[in-house]
Amino acid sequence: MKDPTSPATSNASSVAWPPIAVPGQGLPRDRERTEQQHDSAGATADASTAVPNRNMLDTQSAEASTPALVPDSADDAAPDAPEATGGGSTAGAGTALLDDLRTAIGRYVVLPSDEALTAVTLWVAASHIQPALQHAPRLAVVGPTKGCGKSRLLDVLYETVHQPMMTVNTSPAVVFRVIGKNPPTLLVDEADTIFGPKAGDKEDLRGLLNAGHQRNRPAWRISGPEHKPTAFPTFAMAALAGIGDLPDTIMDRAIVIRMQKRKPGERITPFRSRYSVPELHALRDRLADWLVPQRGTVAGAVPTMPVEDRAADTWEPLVIVADLAGGHWPALARAACLAMTRNEVVQDEQTTLKTRLLRDIRRVFAQEGSKEALRSQDLLAVLVQDAEAPWAEYGTKGLNAYHLANLLRDFGISPANYRFENGRQAKAYARNQFVDAWARYCPDPAPSAPTAEVPARLTSGRPPAPPSGTLPTGPPGGPIGPGPTR
Repeated sequence: MKDPTSPATSNASSVAWPPIAVPGQGLPRDRERTEQQHDSAGATADASTAVPNRNMLDTQSAEASTPALVPDSADDAAPDAPEATGGGSTAGAGTALLDDLRTAIGRYVVLPSDEALTAVTLWVAASHIQPALQHAPRLAVVGPTKGCGKSRLLDVLYETVHQPMMTVNTSPAVVFRVIGKNPPTLLVDEADTIFGPKAGDKEDLRGLLNAGHQRNRPAWRISGPEHKPTAFPTFAMAALAGIGDLPDTIMDRAIVIRMQKRKPGERITPFRSRYSVPELHALRDRLADWLVPQRGTVAGAVPTMPVEDRAADTWEPLVIVADLAGGHWPALARAACLAMTRNEVVQDEQTTLKTRLLRDIRRVFAQEGSKEALRSQDLLAVLVQDAEAPWAEYGTKGLNAYHLANLLRDFGISPANYRFENGRQAKAYARNQFVDAWARYCPDPAPSAPTAEVPARLTSGRPPAPPSGTLPTGPPGGPIGPGPTR
C-alpha cells in the first residue's frame, strides 16, 4: 500500500506479491496521523482512516522472554500482552518478522559475515523506533574498492528503513531543516566525497553527522529575516557508504560493515524495482506495524549490554529491538555486538601498527643513507633488532617477509626484484614507493620558521650579560652580537 513516509512508492496493485512479502493488514492510509496517535497519551483511533482495532494494540509491553528491558516507570510495567504487529499477530511474530527481513537482505546483498547481516537487520528495525531512542547509531558501509555492494545495500535500506532520505549531494541546509521530532533515516552514498580531500564546503554536513549520534546536540545557526540564533536538531540515524575508512569520529559512532567483492561462487538475487520494492515495502510496513506502537515502551528500556562506553551507546538500539523480538534474537544481537566490536578493535590496532611500521622503515632508510632500495631481508633484520619495536614478537616467530608485504599492501607498497651495484639481484623495497605513504600517514614535523634576530633590551642599571658561546660581543652597553648557534 502507499506509504507517505517514504519518498519511494510503488504501484503494488499491479504486481503479484512474493510469498514472503504478505503484509498482513498493512498500514492505514495516513501513517503519520496514526504514529502521532500512538505517540500521544490517550489518543483515540479514527475508524475512517485506520485498520479496525489498530490503535487498540497494547503498546506497553513486549514478550515475556525479554528480561533485559527495564521499564522507565511503574506505568510501563504492564502484564504480558501479544506483540503489536500488523494483522493481529501473536507472541513470537517479532522473531519471525526479523527472520524474514534478514532473509530478504541476504538475498540481495552478500555481507561479510553472519554477524554483519544480523547487525544490518536490527539497524533497519531500530530506525522505526528512533524517535524514542537516546542514541542514533551510524552504519558505516565501507569497502576497499568500488563494486563491493555498498550502493546496493543502501538501495535495500532505502526501501525498508523508516522515512529514508538519500543524501548523495544534498545541501547541509536541507538536512538541517528536515530533521525534526520524527527524524528521517539519512542514507549517504559516496561519503568519501564528504570526508575526503574533495570535501570542500561540506564541513557543516560533517559536523551534523557527528553531533547527530546523541540526542539534544543541536546545531546553532543564524536564520530568518531577523537573523536570530536558531537551534536545529541533528539527531537522526544515518548510513554512510564510501571507499576506505571514514574519519575516526564517525567510525567510533558506527556499526562498521566492511564490504568485499563477491567471490565467483557467491550469487545474489538481482534487485529489480518491479518485484523487489513491493516485497521490501511489505516488510517495512510490517516493521512499522510492530514497532511504532512500541515507542512508549522502548523509551525507558535499559538492556543488558556485553560492551561498555560508546560501543554500548551505539549497539543499544539494536539490542532493544532484539529483546522485543525475543526468541533467538537477543542472543544473536549480543553475539554480533561482541564479534564486530572486537573486530574493530583489531582493525584499529592494525592501523596503528601499520603507521608504526612506516615510521620505522623511514628510520631504517635514513640510517642506511637513504639508499634507492633495501633488500627485504636486510630491512627485516634491522626492524627485528629494534628492542623497543614490536616486530621481534610479531606473529609466532617475529616479523617475516610475508608479514611485511601483507602490512604494506594497503599502502600500495610491494617488494620487487632489484639489481644492486654488485650485480646481484634480490627482492627489495624501493624508497620511492614509501614517499607518498610517509607524507600521508606519518609526515615529518613541520620545521619551525626562522625568527629574525632582535637586539636585547638593556635592563635599567645593569649591563647585558655576555652570551655563553665563543662568538665576540660588543663593548658593555653597546649592541650585543649574535647568540650562540644551536
